[in-house]
Amino acid sequence: MTTGFSSGSCRFADYFVICGLDTESGLEPDELSGENFEQSPLRRTFKSKVLAHYPDNVEWNPFDQDAVGMLCMPKGLAFRTQMDSREPQFHSFIITREDGSRTYGFALTFFEEVTSKQICSAMQTLYHMHNAEQYDILHTPTSPQGPEDQRRQHTPSRPMLHAAPAISRLQRFNSYDISRDTLYVSKCICLITPMAFAQACSKVLQQLHQAVSSPQPPPLPLESYIYNILYEVPLPPSGRSLKFSGVYGPVVCQRPSTSELPLFDFAIGEMFNLLGVENVLQLFTCALLEMQILLYSQHYQRLMTVAESITALMFPFQWQHVYVPILPASLLHFLDAPVPYLMGLHSNGQDDRTKLELPQEANLCFVDIDNHFIELPEELPQFPNKLEFIQEISEVLMSFGVSPEGNVYSSDSQAKYRGFRAADMVSDKRNGNLASPLNSYLLRENETIARLQALVKRTGVSLDKLEVREDASSNKDGRVQCDEEELKMHQLNIQVREVFANRFTQMFADYEVFVIQPSHDKESWFTNRDQMQNFDKASFLSDQPEPYLPFLSRFLETQMFASFIDSKILCHDDEEKEHTLRVFDARVDKIRMLNVRTPTLRTSMYQKCTNIEEAEKAIEMRVSKIDHTALHPHLLDMKIGQGRYEQGFFPRLQSDVLSTGPTSNKWAKRSAPAQWRRRDRQKQHAEHLYLDNDQREKYIQEARNLGTTIRQPKLSNLSPSVIAQTNWKFVEGLLKECRNKTKRMLVEKMGREAVELGHGEVSITGVEENTLIASLCDLLERIWSHGLQVKQGKSALWSHLLHYQDSKEKKNATPGSLGPPGFIHDTERRKSDGGGSVMPPLKISLIQDMRHIQNISEIKTDVGKARAWVRLSMEKKLLSRHLKQLLSDHELTKKLYKRYAFLRCDDEKEQFLYHLLSFNAVDYFCFTNVFTTIMIPYHVVVVPSKKLGGSMFTANPWVCVSGELAETGVLQVPRNTLEITFECQNLGKLTTVQMGHDNTGLYAKWLVECVVVRNEITGHTYKFPCGRWLGKGVDDGSLERILVGELMTPSSENDERMCRTPPMQQSPGMMRRFVTISPNSKPKLNTGQIQEGVGEAINGIVKHFHKPEKERGSLTLLLCGEYGLVWALEQVFQHGFKSPRLFKNVFIWDFLEKAQVYFESAEQREVTPDENWQTRVRHFCRFMRAINNAPRNIGKDGKFQMLVCLGARDHLLHHWIALLADCPITSQMYEDTALIKDRSLVNALIRVLQTLQEFNITLEASLVKGVGI
Repeated sequence: MTTGFSSGSCRFADYFVICGLDTESGLEPDELSGENFEQSPLRRTFKSKVLAHYPDNVEWNPFDQDAVGMLCMPKGLAFRTQMDSREPQFHSFIITREDGSRTYGFALTFFEEVTSKQICSAMQTLYHMHNAEQYDILHTPTSPQGPEDQRRQHTPSRPMLHAAPAISRLQRFNSYDISRDTLYVSKCICLITPMAFAQACSKVLQQLHQAVSSPQPPPLPLESYIYNILYEVPLPPSGRSLKFSGVYGPVVCQRPSTSELPLFDFAIGEMFNLLGVENVLQLFTCALLEMQILLYSQHYQRLMTVAESITALMFPFQWQHVYVPILPASLLHFLDAPVPYLMGLHSNGQDDRTKLELPQEANLCFVDIDNHFIELPEELPQFPNKLEFIQEISEVLMSFGVSPEGNVYSSDSQAKYRGFRAADMVSDKRNGNLASPLNSYLLRENETIARLQALVKRTGVSLDKLEVREDASSNKDGRVQCDEEELKMHQLNIQVREVFANRFTQMFADYEVFVIQPSHDKESWFTNRDQMQNFDKASFLSDQPEPYLPFLSRFLETQMFASFIDSKILCHDDEEKEHTLRVFDARVDKIRMLNVRTPTLRTSMYQKCTNIEEAEKAIEMRVSKIDHTALHPHLLDMKIGQGRYEQGFFPRLQSDVLSTGPTSNKWAKRSAPAQWRRRDRQKQHAEHLYLDNDQREKYIQEARNLGTTIRQPKLSNLSPSVIAQTNWKFVEGLLKECRNKTKRMLVEKMGREAVELGHGEVSITGVEENTLIASLCDLLERIWSHGLQVKQGKSALWSHLLHYQDSKEKKNATPGSLGPPGFIHDTERRKSDGGGSVMPPLKISLIQDMRHIQNISEIKTDVGKARAWVRLSMEKKLLSRHLKQLLSDHELTKKLYKRYAFLRCDDEKEQFLYHLLSFNAVDYFCFTNVFTTIMIPYHVVVVPSKKLGGSMFTANPWVCVSGELAETGVLQVPRNTLEITFECQNLGKLTTVQMGHDNTGLYAKWLVECVVVRNEITGHTYKFPCGRWLGKGVDDGSLERILVGELMTPSSENDERMCRTPPMQQSPGMMRRFVTISPNSKPKLNTGQIQEGVGEAINGIVKHFHKPEKERGSLTLLLCGEYGLVWALEQVFQHGFKSPRLFKNVFIWDFLEKAQVYFESAEQREVTPDENWQTRVRHFCRFMRAINNAPRNIGKDGKFQMLVCLGARDHLLHHWIALLADCPITSQMYEDTALIKDRSLVNALIRVLQTLQEFNITLEASLVKGVGI
């Protein structure tokens, strides 16, 4: 129950209200609730008025006439004749004030005969007019559907006469004849109360109605009973029960103590009966993730029951957004609200779902209560342990005889929890069908149960123990004071609620550990609330079982979770805590105690609820031993002759006696009777959630920065200016939300990139990034559906894009138009270093990006397409630009959107695009990483060196491209153009290119500068530097090389600046040029720089393994890329390497081969220092042989690279360095100053390399292809 408790009140009811037809003002059609003039007059709605309310006003809860009138009779007045059914209907409603506090209303609507002649004749006149119109329609053959409609809209209780001639048919159906028919009109009596005692209020109202409709007058005048309930019945204190008198019988209500779950008095069983467990759980998941939820039913009470039940089950969390369980017809524009909401919409029982025009459905959960049907938003994650959870709830329901599948035709009033007696049957005829007596024999027969038993076998719980509960009364020696039905309802309620609450106590058992307490005082914490993180999400998620993550990562982003943690931060000691938090924390502590004894670790072990028994006992205790009894109703000081009334009519009451309470009874003004002035009293409000006197309420309100401005629609004033004002608030709210979202996403991303530069700790996970992007997509959908003129398709954004695409294609179809459709030739892009002249940049085209998405057959829905398009635009850093272009077509925007729409508020729109622009600061791969199975075209260009003309080159080159997801296999490249475009399944981020040639023809030597590969959809371009020869007898004699690539970022400078996606440290003094023909021309580094280089390379690898798996970059880059491990060890071995005088290059591999020969001969001579030395030598020689015998034409440097990678994988590098440092060959081939000859430096190097031992390094296939080790 998300409520602030209205502070002054300690009376059971604040107001008694009567609504109905005001005979003075006559019949006013109610235009707002859908003016349907083709409806017959009896089916139209007319304005209802609040006829009277007592008392006039109470200061703690000012009377809101418009809201009460609207919610008592949300559809206005209804007329009936004696032919129609006129059963009384009970429903409840909520009025939420602007500060978020609530009062409850309980209304009973019944029909009274219309006595006013004017009204009857007005109705007759309307019928004459209506029939005349229908007659005209009938006789104009063009549209013969009038009477058909008419017939459909009539209640099926009338006989259908298809064969009758048209005129008589009309007269039969539109029957109101003043001389023959009696006209009835609806009237409503209502109690407005501070707390929701639904059962008690329903009884009071039904007994009052019975008093009026029964032939004998009640024992006392009605005023006495109403006076009693308004002024003499107090609210029961916490943990107590109260009994007071209705007209015909006692009424009992009881209130939970401060250590129990908050008060809840609606029938949860009814919701399960209407929807079934599976649907309820899906709806529950949507509510927890703050989707837009629309309930749809022709019964107001069902809307209310489902809304209240779902929000009650969220304990300890509270719904933070717009909450209107019954949306009056005049407020339909609220469905336009671009915020999460939970609303209930009344259906008239004739229109089906398809006729319902909803402004946005991208993340809408639509619940058709009467038809047992629910439409879910796309990509809804599973609630953790869903199957076991369903099983546990089902067991509870079945023990009460409620079918877990739900009962599509459940009774209108309270669903029956047990077999019925004959007496019940009489009073409940109107309920349609009642549940039949259920016993365990039936349970075994029932197909639902059979289905459940199958589920149970899977989950390993036995169902035979499950018996339907005995009648509660039978074991209570008849002491129970309320009727068994009600006790059953309370028992079922508390059991189901405990099962749900237990899920959260288990899931968040250790949440306190992750709460980030603010370092500064509360004041400054509030001012910076937006920027502050209040919960360590990443650490919390890293503890959770994998299957929970999709749900939890999204749940931690919700407003309700943030508010929950805020309130935790605000109250340090138990005294300050609000009720919900206190109860929740007590339960969490209890679980922790148990877990200390039997630690469960964070497994996905399902733990059932254990405290059902005690919760139930508390209720039974209260009900069997009543704590307080209120004063009995008594005669009031009324004048003689007052208080009489006609049977069948609810009278205008005597306002003089009802308008003020008893003067002697001081407590009505003060806070509570003396005997209750205990701690109870302070807790009374706290229990109803907020202590409203001190600043905390204000703080918490401020802390819920988002959505508060638009939490509640103001029901009273509906002038256009107010609607505009509300929309303006929506616009501001959307902008604020956009600002916060972009900021949060940037901080997460920047935070991560900063971490890779060595600042701070890493915090975002792949799951979390996905969550953030999904919530950005939701925000965009909400912005795009705000103020839509006409809704088309489920995604407002995609529908706008399609309109744009159409209009552009039409324009381009007309002759004389310039250029290809919708392309912008972008000069900024052209200057970019996309290999300079290598590849002309991709044209920037919104339409082209749409076509890419439309070509992906895997994406079936509009919402999916819109999301994919947003992801693609984010990855291309074009989101802001594309949307700007889309909105620059003002004509189109005007055509699609109302004046007040967000997209037509220019300043806000500019700011919004500006916020989106900030995403360009970081690299997202949110398209590539999500659509892993789609086909993507790639474009490859091989760039030969300009210095030495490759024009005479005769061999046939090939390439093979590898990425994080897959590799292409060998692709032949035409010799003359040196570029190809091919399509293959998404390779992911690209990592390596293997390239080579077949060594044919006269001149098979080739100097390649680099290879450039571009993903033609996302535009990501990777450069794979080479700078070496391929050919026998030149450079290191290599016919193929493995090149390691990195992502190029478009930069407008002329220098070809490289930027890696994980930006890595550029260490000083290490600027190596790529194009080097012989090793001698490389800049010589000193030993300090070389050590630093090795340190940095190892450091990069260590950091890589310390990241969560989903975020690691490319390990290949760290091993073989620029300044990677291979390069660093190359520097080690080249330091002090003696190079021969003449132009003959000597490679490190030559040295290693000589060492291998020496070791092998030493082994044969058996000059073995020790066992260890032998195994090391054996390993070294085995690897050398394997690499040399590999079928690939890899040159000497390529072989060295392979050796280093394999050595790193098998943790042997440090052994080999030690071997080589002691090898006599080293002293021949190295100068004395060489690093490898310096004992202390070598030992330091060995220590650094040893740090790789704890990591499990897996190499990309392309690095070790052909080596069978």
